[in-house]
Amino acid sequence: MDNLKICTKCIYDESISGIYFDESGICNYCHTMERFKADFGTGTEEGQRKLKEIIDQIKKDGNGKKYDCVVGVSGGTDSSYLLVKLVEWGLRPLAVHYDNTWNSAIATENIRKVLGKLKIDLFTYVIDNKEADDLLLSFMNASVPEIEAPTDLALAEVMYRAASKYNVKYVMEGHSFITEGIAPVGTVYFDGKYIASIHKKFGKLPMKTYPLMTFYQFMKWTLFKRIKKIRPLWYIPYSKEEAREYLIKEFNWEYYGGHHLENRMTSFFHVYWAYKKFGLDFRNLSIAASVRSGMISREEGIEQYFNQKPEEDESLVEYACNRLGLTGEELEALVNAPNKTYKDYKTYKKRFERLRPLFYLLAKSNLIPMSFYVKYCLKEKGQK
Repeated sequence: MDNLKICTKCIYDESISGIYFDESGICNYCHTMERFKADFGTGTEEGQRKLKEIIDQIKKDGNGKKYDCVVGVSGGTDSSYLLVKLVEWGLRPLAVHYDNTWNSAIATENIRKVLGKLKIDLFTYVIDNKEADDLLLSFMNASVPEIEAPTDLALAEVMYRAASKYNVKYVMEGHSFITEGIAPVGTVYFDGKYIASIHKKFGKLPMKTYPLMTFYQFMKWTLFKRIKKIRPLWYIPYSKEEAREYLIKEFNWEYYGGHHLENRMTSFFHVYWAYKKFGLDFRNLSIAASVRSGMISREEGIEQYFNQKPEEDESLVEYACNRLGLTGEELEALVNAPNKTYKDYKTYKKRFERLRPLFYLLAKSNLIPMSFYVKYCLKEKGQK
């Protein structure tokens, strides 16, 4: 830490992918978050007004339909709380869950409790478990950080499919940049071509049940079907801690122990694979976000991040090895293999960059999240 340059506003340091600092030592990620706050009116009356206009339009477009929006659910804090708010705002959501077959029992129960009390229907897509494990092993053999990429993209595809099936024009996402920031592109990258290229090289089973989102599918959902993606938590005041307390009180909801740890594959990714192999500690996303929003001081954030390391869960590692058919020595060999990134495989990144004007218009129209445009369509500083 002593030799690292750290942002003077948050806790991001010079090891973060794509980071650079202004003359005051403030990082580009802090500036991006400030632009988002200004553009969306986050936590202000203007933000509430903008969100109300969106909600009113959703109700109008959903008139006469069984559902007026779909929302992804994981059993985690953000998606669970978003369901509460959607019902409170008078919307009729269909909950959508992509089951990568690594769910924790806590997550499954949380989904049941919240949906049951709110009387919300559930649309679930379950991948074949052997196929899910083959994809996970493919990414581990590819020696890249994003072993969760297939799950992240599959959830997006399944939400689009559910929206199309029920003729719904709005997908609601429970992401909050205030509480978790945005993962740098060099840290977490995924697109359909990336997943397909890694699977083609390392996979052993055909992708029969995996819902791959190709570029064509992406364009079909956004450009032709005109299905909009809305992130309501970008507009309103939001505290993850207060949301968690509310869920526990009102739904007997159970906390799962940390940032996105409601799924065992995600847990394995965060507390073992990313940290042990790549030195990536994803606590920095939520801690930096808490510092930017003033929930904790920068000094507290630095203490939490640099002086308190994530604890390895031996039972989780043992579970992953048993399920994937790996010995401890084989897992260690994968961890010690030369590290690679998305740049070592085929992706749509160059295409996204070439089509930047199109994606900017799509982002301004809420057809894709603005974070997608910033993360995937802009070139990294210094890149030609």
